[in-house]
Order: sequence, then C-alpha cells, then structure tokens
Amino acid sequence: MLTGVHFGGEHFIFFGALLVLGSVLLGMLSTRIGAPLLLVFLGLGMLAGEDGVAQVRFNDFGVAYTFGSIALAVILFDGGLRTKRRTFELAAAPAIGLATIGVLLTAVICGAAAMLFLGFNWIGGFLVGATIASTDAAAVFLLLHQRGTEIKERVNATLEVESGLNDPMAVFLTVIGVELLSFGNRLLGWEIAAQFAIQLFGGAIIGLGGGLALVRLINRIEIAAGLYPIVAAAAALAIFGGAQLVGASGFLAVYLAGLVMGNRKHRAAIVINRFFDGLAWLCQIGMFLMLGLLVTPRFLLADLLPAIGIALVLIFVARPLAVFVCLLPFRFSREEVLFISWVGLRGAVPIFLASLPVLAEIPGGFTYFNVAFVVVLTSLVVQGWTVGPAARLLKLELPQQEEASRLDFDALTGYDRDIAGYRVAPNSPALMQKFANLHLPSRVRILSVIREGVVQNRENLERLEPGDYVLCVAPPEQLHALDTLFAARKRADARADTDEVFGEFTVSGEMQAGQLASFYSFTLNEDEGALTLSELMNRRIGHRPGVGDRVSLGLIELIVREVAKGKVKMVGVELEPEDRRVTMAELKRRVQERMRARWLRRGKGRRRGD
Repeated sequence: MLTGVHFGGEHFIFFGALLVLGSVLLGMLSTRIGAPLLLVFLGLGMLAGEDGVAQVRFNDFGVAYTFGSIALAVILFDGGLRTKRRTFELAAAPAIGLATIGVLLTAVICGAAAMLFLGFNWIGGFLVGATIASTDAAAVFLLLHQRGTEIKERVNATLEVESGLNDPMAVFLTVIGVELLSFGNRLLGWEIAAQFAIQLFGGAIIGLGGGLALVRLINRIEIAAGLYPIVAAAAALAIFGGAQLVGASGFLAVYLAGLVMGNRKHRAAIVINRFFDGLAWLCQIGMFLMLGLLVTPRFLLADLLPAIGIALVLIFVARPLAVFVCLLPFRFSREEVLFISWVGLRGAVPIFLASLPVLAEIPGGFTYFNVAFVVVLTSLVVQGWTVGPAARLLKLELPQQEEASRLDFDALTGYDRDIAGYRVAPNSPALMQKFANLHLPSRVRILSVIREGVVQNRENLERLEPGDYVLCVAPPEQLHALDTLFAARKRADARADTDEVFGEFTVSGEMQAGQLASFYSFTLNEDEGALTLSELMNRRIGHRPGVGDRVSLGLIELIVREVAKGKVKMVGVELEPEDRRVTMAELKRRVQERMRARWLRRGKGRRRGD
C-alpha cells in the first residue's frame, strides 16, 4: 500500500515504469481472451489509483489535459503517417460526413438523453453529448488485426479515416458548450460559425503546409539518422501547438501533416515510422493509465445509472442513426452500415474532453467527467469485446493474407523506387520457378541473393532455396506483388476460406465483360459489352473499388479481389452467390450458435482439466 506516501521523483520513476511494464505484459494476455487493450490500460490505472491497491492519489486535471494533448497529437500524427493515400481517397467522402455531421448528430441525440437522465438544461446536455461524440476506431482495428481478422477494404478505410478526422469536431463542440455554460447565451450564431471556419480551414491549411515543409526540411538536412525522428516529433508538436495558438484545430493539423509526410518520399522513412510506432504506443498506454489514475471509482456511483443509460442511447440509437444518415448517399450495404454503427468504440478522447468542464470550474463539472468515463468503460466492454464476432456474423471479414518476411530499407530521395529484402518462405511461388524465369512485376530488379551469408552469383544460380535472402529494388506499388511471390502459398484451409469469400475462380480485370457474359448468359447494357471487367465494376460500384466489393450480374456475382492504382486487377467469380443480406432472425440464429459452440468448448476444457 502507498497510502499517505509522498511521491518524489524516485517514486514516480519506479511506479510509472512498473505500470507501463505491467500494461505491456497484461496486453499480451488480453489478445488471448479478446479483451480490448485500452480496457486493460484503463483498468490497470484504476487499480493503481486512489481506490485501488496502490492508492496513488492523482487529481491534477491541468497536468492530465496537457499530457493528454501531447499524447493525442503524437497518436494522430502517427495515424496520419500510416494512412495511405489510397485509403484516404477510397473513404474520404463518407468519413468526412461521419466526422462532421455524424459527430454533431451524435452529440445532439446524446445531449437529449443527458437532459432526460441527468435533468440538465439543453446546454449542459449538449456538452455531455459533445464530449462523448467522437470514436476511437483505430483501437478497434488494432484489436481486429491482432486477432487475425481482415475487414472489407472500404469499410476498413472509412473507419480508419473517420478516427483521424472526428476528434477536431468533438473538440470544437465541447469548447462551444463550455463557453456557452461559462458566458451564458451571449455567443452569437455568426461567432460560432466563424470559430468553426477558423478551426476547420485554419487546421487544414496549417496541417497541409506544415506537412510539406516538414518533408522538405527532412530531405534537405544532413544529420545523424537517430535525429531525424526527433526533428519529426518536434515539428509535429510545433504544428499542433502553433495551430492551437492561432485558434485553428491542432488535432486536424497534426493528422494532415502526418498524412502528407507518410505519402511522400523522404529520408529516414523507416526509422521515423518505427520511432513513432513505439512513441504512439507509449502515449496510448500513458494516457489511459493517467486517466485511470484520475478517476475515483466511489465518486462514480452517484452518476452510474444515468451514465449507463446515456451509454446505451449512444450505442443503440445515436451512433446507428448518425451512421445511417451520413452513409445514405454512398451505397453502403445494410451489413456494412450495421458494422460501422457497431464499431463506434469510445476511447481516451471523451474522458480527455470531459476534463474541460472541470478545468473551467463549471458547476457540476465532475459529473461530465464521471459520465464520460462510464460511457467509455461501457463502450469498451460491450462493443470492444464483440468487434471480431460482429464482422464474422455480418460476413464482412476477408481471408487472412499470408505475410512475407520483408525488411524495408531507405532508398535515395527523389527516386520512385523502394529497396526491400525478402526471406524466401518454404513453399513460396518463387521456389516453383527457375531463377532465370521468375515472373517479376514490371520495373522490379533483383540486386542480390544471399544464401547462408554468402552472396550468390546470379548468372549461375539455378533456383532459389527456402531461407535465401533476396534484395530487390521496386516501385512502391509493386511491393505487394513481391510479397505474394516470396511468401508461403496458402494452406488448403486458407484457400477454402478465400474461395468462400472471393468465389470459385479468379479472372483478370482486363478480361472483356462481353466475353464473360457469353459464357454465363447474363445481360449487359448496350455499351457495356466492350468494357473490361475493371471498367464495368468501376461503373457499377459507383465509387472507388475496394477489396471485397461485389457486383451482381444475373446469376453470378463478381468480387473485387485485388486493386492497384484505383483499377480492379483481379476479379473473383461466384457462380452460385448466396443471399449475403443478414436478417435479424438470421443474425439471432448465428449469435445463438456461436454462444452454444463457445459453451461446448468451455465444457470440454473443464472436463480435460478434471
């Protein structure tokens, strides 16, 4: 017990390091039981807090707000670095709708619930709704990928981009709510509109300009390799802080700066990405531990039932309605809309924003914090634990791809080439061909082949062997093809899963649609027979195609299997497509089957244990 112990520097370093280490170790356990990592970090912070085992007293909301701002800036910059241009282009329109109109609708509906359950006036209710209106979809996909689940590409992209764009809107609405409560109704409509315009357009201009300037700076200076990540981190925080100082959205600015930098060639790209990967993890762990320490569980009891009511309204009413309205123009299927609605996972941002009413000394400010904390906890438990099963129940998951053992190297700036090294996997397609006859993608060259530490003479090399190390230079868009060439071929069960999702066989996107129509007797429009399957699917889908998108043609169905540069490269053909729409009765049946199977597995495990 640490009751009454004064925390000096040594105590802080020792117990802080233990908490971070414990978070990582418990995170490894959480992946086995399917628990959201954020829930583990938050729970460990609560366990160490005032009502927990360690009884650490931490109630400095000012420090929490400052640290939270820095941590979120780093996390958003890292998210921008890892968002590919294709991902952004594929889902920009629906994601922007969800990040603006969707956040506003969520805030209004949850605000009405807060008025009902807490007896707040409309401003207080709206402030509650604003604090809990933004999602943490990045955490959801961390959970999905850790458990080996892949989601249809457009759905994945929409949630990923939304998670990077919706925080600024929630911050803006929360600040407006705090100002209205602090200064009464003296804020005019045009003043609010002007603030919003400055936040949005100012953040966008500063972020895009700052990202371009940062890339230029990185490419011009010659310093030790380890200093490039420090320059990038300092510049990212400067972009965030500078935007905040002039009244623009620092959160939008730092995300866009990362997006620009991540999609342009620059020096030390690999070391910068690895640095921010670790730093973003540290920030997530630190922020959730701090928020767990900040809360006092016994003080939650007075607001517990109203907060749970608001959480249920958020999960089952506000988020689904907002998603339905925002995605209506974009041709998402019913199953996709249901899944995006369910993946409205709340994370650190609501708790972080709920500290603003406390800092502003608004009467009843701690109620906002307590409600936000309970909402986040409910969301993590109810939604975070069920994301994977929801994807499977709604038939939105794709087969897990085999991963090649690839090591990337920094190439010279100014050249449209990447350097990558591959460890040849046993049973890979590259082993089935003679070395001289390897089917390499266009503009790809093999620089060297290393076997047992010895560089091989390529002219005398007959075949590659498992474990060989192959060094290649290739355009960035061809790396995926090389991954497939040097990775292990899919197992029989994996191929079965692939066939179930992508149909009975695969054809090239360059095949003429009329030729396929003559084989399978389906009707095309007059001008569609001469189109390639790629052109036909682009027209029928109505948006940028993503892996997993489907087009029905008579008695068959075409499925997008591979996309490059906005064009469909490979098409799966399903000859007897099943009705993939999921009725409520069918959904209930699947849930019951999964629960029954889980109970049977547990029963067998107990009997084996006996």
